Amino acid sequence: MSTANQRQFVDNVSGQASSCDQVQSAKALGAIKVKFFQFEYVSVLHMPNRSVRKLNARAGALGAAMLLAGCAVGPDFLHPAAPEVTGYTKEPLRTRTSSTDAPDGRSQRFVPGRDVPQEWWALFRSPALNALIKRSLENNSNLQSAIATLRAANQAVYAQEGHFLPLVQANFMPTRQLTAGPISPVLGSAANPFNLYTAQVAVSYTFDVWGLNRRTVEELQALADNQRFQVEAAYLTLAANVTVAAINEASLRGQIEATNELISINTKMLDILRRQLDTGYAKRNDVALQEAALAQVKATLPPLRKALQLQRDALSALIGVYPSQEPRETFKLADLHLPADLPVSLPSQLIEQRPDVRAAHEQLHAASAAVGVATANILPNLTIGANAGYQATALPSLLSAPNLFWQLAGDATQTVFDGGTLLHELQGAKDTYHAAAWSYRGTVIGAVQNVADALRALQNDADALKAARDFERASKISFDLARQQMQTGYANVLILLTAQQTYLQAVIQVVQARAARLTDTAALFQALGGGWWNRPAPPAEKILNVGTGQAQPVTEKDKDEGFLRGLWPFTD
Repeated sequence: MSTANQRQFVDNVSGQASSCDQVQSAKALGAIKVKFFQFEYVSVLHMPNRSVRKLNARAGALGAAMLLAGCAVGPDFLHPAAPEVTGYTKEPLRTRTSSTDAPDGRSQRFVPGRDVPQEWWALFRSPALNALIKRSLENNSNLQSAIATLRAANQAVYAQEGHFLPLVQANFMPTRQLTAGPISPVLGSAANPFNLYTAQVAVSYTFDVWGLNRRTVEELQALADNQRFQVEAAYLTLAANVTVAAINEASLRGQIEATNELISINTKMLDILRRQLDTGYAKRNDVALQEAALAQVKATLPPLRKALQLQRDALSALIGVYPSQEPRETFKLADLHLPADLPVSLPSQLIEQRPDVRAAHEQLHAASAAVGVATANILPNLTIGANAGYQATALPSLLSAPNLFWQLAGDATQTVFDGGTLLHELQGAKDTYHAAAWSYRGTVIGAVQNVADALRALQNDADALKAARDFERASKISFDLARQQMQTGYANVLILLTAQQTYLQAVIQVVQARAARLTDTAALFQALGGGWWNRPAPPAEKILNVGTGQAQPVTEKDKDEGFLRGLWPFTD
């Protein structure tokens, strides 16, 4: 390699090693980074004797420092910038939603900067909902699977940290050997065949000169942190899904109740018409129309009952039980109360609160560390090894002094040619980093969009409930008047049927609008991150015995962090 090419190589690698003071020093000295023992050779060719001695001294000190401490090649992780926006909507956000006199029709107030409570679902003031979410957080299979995956990711970090220390192995090997005649005798006694007993201890250590192990640990730690936020995302999604499922159940029960009430009214009206038919005050056609109207209303019940049963099955799955073991809690809209004050975090706060954004952040961190790993793989690998032990032909005399042997060796390995494999792997790692950067940006944009959508839904669904309530009030008056006229025989049956259908539609719209406001509120809390940072303790961890199907709490042994944790340089 020519001097110009050597310097170009140093420039290329040093550009990746923003955290390596030793590498920058080597570059300043005009030395070769690949093999620091070549400093003298370069200096003799290009520098005067006085400079040679000075450079040799610096090179020796630099080599010792690199062997003991090393550096970490590759880029140091750059934290992404916060969103350049301060609001969620183009127009100023209204401070309050509209209100109406219907249940759940109160006005909701937006409070910028207010923190999100850890148990945000408790704001609905439903003991049944609180109990159901508590059971789901303890027993949900997806959440426990995510937690177990996190434990595995942490163990991968602890395992990789073990490479910071030497590898020590003990070996005992008894053999019975017969050597070929041309190479005999092997032993001084000329015995053949013979027994040979070997007991030895081997120690090897790979110097982390370029930070290969440190970057690998950094990558694994970032992946473990990614999984930690995946757990938080699963926790938040589970709580939100249970809340929405409970609201949907309450909505379906409300629609079924309204439909049954209308069926009762239609049944009474049919009885009146039949009596009027018997007395000659109604026509057979009028009775047939009312019978058809009653049958039409009854036909809407099976789909509602089906949806309710499916919703109950979904709730059972969320809390980790079978459909036949469905929860005893049931929900009605009257049992769920609309929170009055809603927090609104700034976009700069949102990126710290959303588990999916934090997970994407750690994925980006892992990709950054992977660039360092790929860079370090291009550079020399320095290893020392030693083994010592005893070797004898008789076991009783194995541990005597004449049978002692030892060996000390060093190894410096540099890939000279691999067809460009390592360079392409490095470029691939860089491209993966760029992909992770775009993915992170997309996740942030999606998070801001979720909050904006929830805020707009809250405002518009409040208006929708107000309009639905006005519709219900007017249609109820029309329906009551039509019934009164029909009972006295002064109304057309077609007018009554129209009033019935209009009133049923209005009642269903009010129920759905009430449920929509509750669902929008849950969606806002989910979009803001769910307050996981205010939780005093992590979710309960369990281990499933697949043989019995029973779950047990995770012990401290199952979460063992290893004996290196708490020791330098493994302290957080």
